[in-house]
Amino acid sequence: MNQRVQFDFEIDFTNGGGIQGQDFRLDIAGADISDRELADHLIADMRLLMVGAVRILNKRIIAERHKRAPIDAEHNVRLIDLSHTIENGLVTYKGLPAPIICDYLSREASRERYAPGTEFQIAKIEMVANTGTYLDCPFHRYADGNDLAAVGLDRFTDLEAIVVRADGASAIDVDAFRGREIRGRAVLVHTGWSQHWNTERYHTGNPFLTERAALYLRDCGVKLVGIDSLNIDNTATNARPVHSTLLGAEILIVEHLCELHRLPDDGFTFTAAPPKFRGVGTFPVRAMAKL
Repeated sequence: MNQRVQFDFEIDFTNGGGIQGQDFRLDIAGADISDRELADHLIADMRLLMVGAVRILNKRIIAERHKRAPIDAEHNVRLIDLSHTIENGLVTYKGLPAPIICDYLSREASRERYAPGTEFQIAKIEMVANTGTYLDCPFHRYADGNDLAAVGLDRFTDLEAIVVRADGASAIDVDAFRGREIRGRAVLVHTGWSQHWNTERYHTGNPFLTERAALYLRDCGVKLVGIDSLNIDNTATNARPVHSTLLGAEILIVEHLCELHRLPDDGFTFTAAPPKFRGVGTFPVRAMAKL
């Protein structure tokens, strides 16, 4: 037998008035549902606007056949985190200092500032911008390029995206991108190198894009290029033709991605949102895919 929730409710509206209901029933997928989840589903189910306080009363779970799809059934949309975790002492790139993450105000010290039973922690972070999974914008490479504050939200938010599989490749050339729908999209290059993250192996011999590939991506009008590797350029030399080509065309770069093996080849969107810093060309992001 299926599970349903039976309850009374009182709903206040922010523009005055309210409604009540008794012995209301909704189908649920699990064995229980919290009052807050139930209130959110109720409001959405009734398509109510201007909702203020919601009170769920006399709630109980009953065994009864479902009348329709459960209100708390999993939706088709899934979010997949494509970012590495930043922690104290993490080395992202050899030669750059690791972040120092500590208390500026500890919970113990905060007790002297607040009422009894109230405490907070305020963290202090000393960190170079190239830490963890990060986004490069034109200012990273060019003094007159747009910094993070100048880059529009449309450049890194909910971009139509594809994954290009380059597992085991070293120098990723034009052929990897031919025959793919890439114009106006985020192109994420899956090399598998992220499996070496936070190890010595990660810092040497990493996969990269060739200059020819960068020129091809630029000419095809891609919006962003990401890679799950140490660098999108060949770090065996001091030249950085891929950064120069892409950032010179205002094509954003995201490096040190992870979990790309969990994504389909296409049919998803990509977001990598940095803080709005002026005078900064690179900063960590919470990169994600929405399926």
